[in-house]
Amino acid sequence: MSHPPVVLLVEDNPRNLKLARDVLEYAGFSVVVAMTGEEGVEQARATLPDVILMDLQLPGIDGFTALGLIRDHGPTAHIPVVALTAFAMHRDRERALTSGFAGYLEKPISVREFPAQVRRHLPRPDAPDP
Repeated sequence: MSHPPVVLLVEDNPRNLKLARDVLEYAGFSVVVAMTGEEGVEQARATLPDVILMDLQLPGIDGFTALGLIRDHGPTAHIPVVALTAFAMHRDRERALTSGFAGYLEKPISVREFPAQVRRHLPRPDAPDP
């Protein structure tokens, strides 16, 4: 049996973190969490998750800087990193996508749609639905 997809969730707001983690775990994902950009980079290197959800505004280094560090590290360079942010401006979405984020999800998340939105970014499109 294959392992559940591992999601690294980098989010500094405890309520947003808990909601996203609960929704993903209920949908069958294994979730690793980090609350700062530095911690996100460390967790990415330690756990090599299938996908990373990264808030853009974080204490310490921001999501853009963390993305750069993840991209510059061989073992983590290929992992899809999806921006997860309350920035709703078109310009912010463009900046995230041109910076190398694999996608862009807006907060507040939709509890019903969130698992499928995350699943779309998994590197193996043939991963079975839990």
